[in-house]
Amino acid sequence: MNARNSAAAQAADMRVQARRGVWQRLLAAVGVRTGRVRRADAVAARWEHGAAGEAETARLVAVLGSQGWVIRHDLRMPGSRANLDHLLISPCGTAVVVLDSKNWHRSRTTMLVGGRVHCGTEGRDPRYDRQNEVDAVASYARRVSRALGMPGVVVWPLLVIHGSPIAGGRLEAAAPDWAGVVHVVGPARLVPTLAAAPKVHDPVRAAAVAARVDRVLLPYA
Repeated sequence: MNARNSAAAQAADMRVQARRGVWQRLLAAVGVRTGRVRRADAVAARWEHGAAGEAETARLVAVLGSQGWVIRHDLRMPGSRANLDHLLISPCGTAVVVLDSKNWHRSRTTMLVGGRVHCGTEGRDPRYDRQNEVDAVASYARRVSRALGMPGVVVWPLLVIHGSPIAGGRLEAAAPDWAGVVHVVGPARLVPTLAAAPKVHDPVRAAAVAARVDRVLLPYA
């Protein structure tokens, strides 16, 4: 994954689009930021914040390549405008990990509150509810499983949270219409969790899964 992932590209495009036009360029030349530019910059900053988390995840999982994992980043979701941040194929060729990166508030702890993932624990304030991110990655895993259509290949949804500490180091969250759990881990737990999963290596089978992934999940950009 290069530094310019789709989130970073989106942020850069927002900044450029907000400054299009002669008037906007003239104002920018003298250091004036209009309301339109300020709003675009604020949204772009949030995209850039997320892009930083994606880049850090890519850096962390790169080491798994030497252990037989096949790693892909920034793939287009079939039948959707969404993208997959990261997808990893286990060395045994029986598991595909759909990995979503988030960069949440550093001073708030991520934990389960009433069975839902929250970043911050001020009662049950909906502003701190992040269950939608859990539900989304489970939905991505379902889509990937259908797109691959490979019996015997299990798809795991996993969230890695940068910034916010995670209560107990990791969480196992539930999502609608998902029979298993969605694993929620921090960066320190990410690689050890994945590296411990495969018990055997089957390069031929892993290569077949990778070939299927490359046919049905195209690069997002």
